[in-house]
Parts: sequence; C-alpha cells; structure tokens
Amino acid sequence: MNLTDTSAIVTGGAGGLGAATVRHLVELGIGVAIFDRDGERTRNLAAQLGPATAAIVGDVTAEADVRTAIDAARSLGTLSIVVNVAGGGTRPARTVGRDGAPHDMATFVDTMAKNAFGTFNVTRLAAAAMGANAPDEDGQRGVVVNTGSLAGLEGQAGQVAYASAKAAILGMTLPLARDLAPLGIRVCGIAPGTIGTDLMLSASQGLKDKLVASIVFPPRMGRPVEFALLVEAIIRNSYLNGENIRLDAAQRFPAK
Repeated sequence: MNLTDTSAIVTGGAGGLGAATVRHLVELGIGVAIFDRDGERTRNLAAQLGPATAAIVGDVTAEADVRTAIDAARSLGTLSIVVNVAGGGTRPARTVGRDGAPHDMATFVDTMAKNAFGTFNVTRLAAAAMGANAPDEDGQRGVVVNTGSLAGLEGQAGQVAYASAKAAILGMTLPLARDLAPLGIRVCGIAPGTIGTDLMLSASQGLKDKLVASIVFPPRMGRPVEFALLVEAIIRNSYLNGENIRLDAAQRFPAK
C-alpha cells in the first residue's frame, strides 16, 4: 500500500497498544485520528504528536462518534487504514462461581459490546467510507486490522466473557475479508499474547511471573512497538488478507 497522503483511525488509540500504533504510524508519515474514550490521554497524545493527528473522544459503539472519527481522519489524508484496538476485559468470573452463582449477564454483554460490537461498528462504517477511495494498481482501497487476543483462541478459566468477545473478533476476519473484497479492502486480525503495556506491567508480580513462564522465546513480555510493527507489516503487504496472526512468542496460556 502506498502510504503517501494516507490517514488512519486507531481506536483505543490512547491506550498501550493503541498509542504505540499511533506513534509508529505517525513516524511513517500517516495522519492518525486517535479515537478513544479517555479524553485526557487522547488529547495529550495528540498534543505530543502534533498536527499529523486529531483527538477524537468517543465510544466505538456510537455511530455518531465513529462518523466524527472518519471525518477527522479524512481531514488528515485519504482514509485507508483502520486499526481497531479498543476493547478490554473484566474481572475474572467463571460461568458458575465457586459460590454457585451464575456469571453476571450484564457483564458478559458489556464485554461483548466494547470489544466485538465496537470493532464491527467501526469496521462497517469506515469500510463504507474507504470504498469511495480511488483504487491502487491492485484495486486496493484500504486495510482493516482488528485486535483479538490469545485468549480468543485458548481462553483460561474465568475468562469466558473476554475470550468470547475476542474469539468473535477473530471470527470476523475471514467473512469481513470476503465481504469487503469487492471494495478492495483487506482485513486481518492480530492475536497478541502477553504484551507489556502499562496495565499489564501494573499486575502483581506473581501473575506476571506465571504468564512469562509460559512464553517460549524470547522469554519476556512483548513490547507494544512489536504490535505496531506487525500492524505496519499488514498494511504494507498487499497479499496479506483474511488472516489471524498470533503475536505471542509461541506462548500457550495455562488453563487456570
């Protein structure tokens, strides 16, 4: 993909993986609409990175907010890239707890909404906008990169809501790629393992040690910039489509 005069939307763009991606795309000369619910962090990041960015504070499940992000990205260049990072987990909860209580349904629905529903909402609206772009020599008009998780492939006990939401995102990849092929839009998913974001680094030492122990090589947490580098590789390689890519150093989550 030709990156000249190109712009992107990065959802969850003020968080760990999102912010690393925003910074990397800006370094590549891409204008970026930073789309995140956290107003302070979003505006601060945009202020740091300057006029190549726009701060959009909003909810990925709200159509009006997504359209605002699309307009902002278009003001920075031809909207050709969407990186959906927004989402998040919840406190561990089993389908039936040790006390015999069933999993809270509202928590499950909320987790699905902020992950799977939000990812689809941004993708459908941004893809419609990108479909109006002039195609390149391959007929390509854009690329969407969605963020799943290793949990979406092999979720642990207590992760049923989060694992289901991330599995839904990974399950969208191939049908989205097939749906959007007539528009010249590629779709890939990334399934990160244990990445050393600020949130992960703030976890208890016991949890961090347990997770790192299951990482094969290199035996450390991933770096957020390594996620951003994979996003770049997907953007640049026009033959990557319909694929979910693990980014986990051969990690396999323990069952518990």
